[in-house]
Amino acid sequence: MGRSRRTIPEELLLLALDPTTGTTAQPQSLDLGLAGAQLVELALAGRIAPDGDRIAVVMPRPTGDPTLDSALELLRRRGSPVRAVHWIGGPRLGLRQIYLAHLERCGMVHAVAGQMCGVLPTTRYQATDTAISREIRARLDSAIRTGVPPDPRTAALAALAHAVGLGKHLYPGNEGRSSRSRLRDLIRHDPMGGLVAHAVMDVQNGVAAQPRRERAAAAPASAPAPAARATAASGLPLQPRRGAPMARAGAAH
Repeated sequence: MGRSRRTIPEELLLLALDPTTGTTAQPQSLDLGLAGAQLVELALAGRIAPDGDRIAVVMPRPTGDPTLDSALELLRRRGSPVRAVHWIGGPRLGLRQIYLAHLERCGMVHAVAGQMCGVLPTTRYQATDTAISREIRARLDSAIRTGVPPDPRTAALAALAHAVGLGKHLYPGNEGRSSRSRLRDLIRHDPMGGLVAHAVMDVQNGVAAQPRRERAAAAPASAPAPAARATAASGLPLQPRRGAPMARAGAAH
C-alpha cells in the first residue's frame, strides 16, 4: 500500500484534532474508532472481509503500513473469523497515541509540550497543514449537503465519525442538529463501515456478548414468552434490549 493516500485511521484522528487547543475530541471512544478504522482500511485493501458479524482474513500479505500490518497479523493468528465487537473491544487501547506518533513522524502534526496546573507535563498536537484537515472535512460536508452517495472511504469515515461521537464536535449546537442526523444516515452507504461503526457503538454500550441478529431475536417483550422464561430458568442470562445497562464484554474470543 503506497503512502500517497491517507488511511482512514489517520483521517479519523485528524478530524478529531481540535486546531485551536491541539487536543482530541472524544478521546476514549476514539481508540475504539481507530481500531474499527483499521478493519475498514484492511477491507478496502482486500486483506479482510466481513463474514456475518465476524471478520475473516482473506489475504494475509502485508500492506506495507506497519500499524495496519500489526493488526492484520493479530487477526491472522486468530485462525478463524473474529467478531468485530470482540476485536474492537479487545486489549488494543492506546491506538490514539500510536497514531499521533505516526502522524508526527509523517510530518502531518507536530507535538507541543506544555504543563497542566503548572506541574504535570502535557503534549498537544497541532496539524502542520490545516488544508489536509479542511479537505477531509469538505468531503463529509459535501456528502451531507448534497445527499449524493459518497465513495466507500468517505462513507466509512462518516460512519466512524458518528460512532465515536464526533458529530457534536464537527457540527455543534442546535444549528448542527440536521447535519449530525445526516452524518448518521451516511452509515448505510458502506456495508463494512456500517458493520464496524455498529460494533464500535455496541462496545461503548457494553453490548458485545452475542451477534447483533441474536440480540434482536432475544430482545424480551413486555411479558416474557414461555421460551424466554425457560431460558431464564435454565440459568442462561437473557439479553437486554439494546441500550440497556450491561457489563462491558471481557477478553476477545
